[in-house]
Amino acid sequence: MLDDLDRHILAILADNARISLKDLAQQVNLSSPSTSERLRRLEERGVIRSFTVDIDPNALGYTLQAIVRIKPLPGKLHVVQRLIEEIPEFSECDKVTGDDCFIARLHLRSIGQLDQILDRITDKAETSTAIVKAQPVRRRLPPL
Repeated sequence: MLDDLDRHILAILADNARISLKDLAQQVNLSSPSTSERLRRLEERGVIRSFTVDIDPNALGYTLQAIVRIKPLPGKLHVVQRLIEEIPEFSECDKVTGDDCFIARLHLRSIGQLDQILDRITDKAETSTAIVKAQPVRRRLPPL
């Protein structure tokens, strides 16, 4: 699906999505138009979904992270999913197999805030929470 040049382009962009087209082209030894065409094809094929920014939650006052396993009560799956989608402190959520239906990450300013958020869910689902002490592996690309 990807050739070595595509992989090289993706690795550079993963490190710095704001790199100029000119600098990217130089690093991969292509002309700017050829590099632009490669990027366009990667976007069209859905390999590149977006160019984004990496914000440090601590800099915004979110000093705590929690991982919450959520098991909706019978008949409450869609209600719980909608709640998770609506609560902005849920920064990511996976729908999974097994005993739980959702595993979610929250960014929080305090333990009190965690209680307030979980109080909105606990009458509709069972939850199990773990506070994140450290994140030895940050979100990263799968091997290219």
